[in-house]
Amino acid sequence: MLELQGVTKQFNKAFELTIPSLKIDSGESLGVVGNNGAGKTTLFSLILDLIPLTAGKIYSKKEPVTRSDHWKKYTAAYLDERFLIDFLTPEEYFEFIMTTNGLSPSSLSAFYQAYESFFNHEVIGKNKYIRQLSKGNQKKTGLAGALLQNPELLILDEPFPNLDPSTVIQLKSILTRLNRDQGITLFISSHDLKHVTEVCQRIIILEDGKIVRDIKTDKETLNDLEKYFTVK
Repeated sequence: MLELQGVTKQFNKAFELTIPSLKIDSGESLGVVGNNGAGKTTLFSLILDLIPLTAGKIYSKKEPVTRSDHWKKYTAAYLDERFLIDFLTPEEYFEFIMTTNGLSPSSLSAFYQAYESFFNHEVIGKNKYIRQLSKGNQKKTGLAGALLQNPELLILDEPFPNLDPSTVIQLKSILTRLNRDQGITLFISSHDLKHVTEVCQRIIILEDGKIVRDIKTDKETLNDLEKYFTVK
């Protein structure tokens, strides 16, 4: 699904990211963890062609993502509130996504019904602009907008903060189900080691812009990660 070859990103003559190689198979769920400044958001921004590469290549389904639109048809992402159109209501935002992705109005109605519990009567029908919603409900809106697109590849940067406990539990269940039952490829970053190990089959650790570990998730992974990030 995704392959990075010789990828580097340089800011002000300093290398923020250096990844000689990384491959994510179709249907895989990959989590990326690391302290602030490790390069997680930079990595996602490069994959989504939001910022230019300094060097290297990024391929999605074996085609380069730079100067190409093919990958946008099957990729959805939510990195932060900049992905929102905050002068719209959530309903207007979802209708915009529906139209730009060629979805039918009936699919939007079905989506509202399927995610009624996720919205928890806090997003739809409130007669508010997105900018007037709480941070948690803004995030719900952004996450839902990505899910609405029915992607093959879903990229989420820190999806769990600002969500209440009930929504976090639901989101983990939704992501696990989409990956397991529909084969959606997940690429998720999180500072919450427990959440990311519960959702992802594989974890990479970024440190100073480099992948220092690449491990399959098992019952010892959370403990191993906690030991790794324990300040000595």
